[in-house]
Amino acid sequence: MSESTATQVRGASPAPRSTVAPRRSRTRLIVVGVLLLLLLVAPLYVNEFWLRTGFAVFGAIVGAIGLNLLVGTTGQLSLAHAFFLAVGAISYVYVSGESGGIGIVKLGGLGLPPLIGMIVGVLLAGLAGLLFSPIAARLRGIYLGVASLGLVFIGQHVLNSWDTVTGGFNGRAAPEFSLFGFHFANQDPLLFIAGVPFREAERLWYLGLVIAGASYWFARNLLRSRPGRALQTLRDSEVAASVMGVNVQRYKGRVFLVSSMYAGLSGVLYALSIGSIAPESFGLEVSIQYLAMIVLGGLGSVGGAALGAVFISAMPLVFQKYADVLPFVGTAGEGGLAAGEAARFLYGLAIVLVILFEPAGLAGLAGRFRRRGRDAGRDPGGGPIAAPAAAATGSSTTDVPSDRPAQGSST
Repeated sequence: MSESTATQVRGASPAPRSTVAPRRSRTRLIVVGVLLLLLLVAPLYVNEFWLRTGFAVFGAIVGAIGLNLLVGTTGQLSLAHAFFLAVGAISYVYVSGESGGIGIVKLGGLGLPPLIGMIVGVLLAGLAGLLFSPIAARLRGIYLGVASLGLVFIGQHVLNSWDTVTGGFNGRAAPEFSLFGFHFANQDPLLFIAGVPFREAERLWYLGLVIAGASYWFARNLLRSRPGRALQTLRDSEVAASVMGVNVQRYKGRVFLVSSMYAGLSGVLYALSIGSIAPESFGLEVSIQYLAMIVLGGLGSVGGAALGAVFISAMPLVFQKYADVLPFVGTAGEGGLAAGEAARFLYGLAIVLVILFEPAGLAGLAGRFRRRGRDAGRDPGGGPIAAPAAAATGSSTTDVPSDRPAQGSST
């Protein structure tokens, strides 16, 4: 029996795959388009609190995507994300800040344009990750986690001791961001859109949206490329990846570099969001929060990392705003849990539930709904509702090629 005859007997022609895939692509484009439209018009309708919360969320999304590339895609456990955030934030503040003094502390600064400070912060964070990568390339699992944990403690000591750069225990203010003369933190120039004044919150919203969108786009394209498939083989088996031609140590170093640069950019956005930096803002708890983001969102999923960042970074701010109406949550000086503590309890519970019932995280839950939608388009017997005519014409199932195995070499 020939292959085409066997295909006709089974009733499984390639046409359903060719028709379902475009339908899924169109649906995804529509959803992305609607979401992007809502994000673009949001500053016209929401108040300042939600805009500033959104900017903080955008920064967290960038950091979570970077950590997910390292932990979720390649399987390298890292607890040093807070250190790389600190490198990016401190570099931006020092490069773009002015020299001056706060009390007995004399602060240094280069006074360069904020865009230069942002670029330097990203590059120095990447350099820090690159310097640590030889250690990361030789360690795995909990050993790598403990080694990376040392960077957080070293960073805390340096931040508290290097007063002229970091401001010491009191920290220092973050310079306002501007781009080619357009200021994001004041009314220079005065700007109105649809009768709505665009001040600092509105301008920073769009800055964060562009940066988070670009970070998401780059990560998705990286994972779809040959290096991205090579990184995914490292997570499954380093031995198998090596046999397939992947240079394990080189790729581990490269992904640490990329992840650190993401963290540095997230640190810059954090400094702009808060308006100042302090050593206590980059402790071990921050690294744990970012790990919680990618676990809750789904390891290995770029969209899942973004969802986890939205959930965990926005929750304390929302709890703080609505502390007077939420049960068990109280404002300062009143009974009940503080907003930050209540948020930690909630996302801790969410992580436990995800691990127990949906190990793939929020991304896996979304995938389950998509599969149910596809199954709804099939008859009870498991076949497609509309049998295509392609099978009758003798088309072969070889029209849709399978994905090539991940390779690390260029050959």
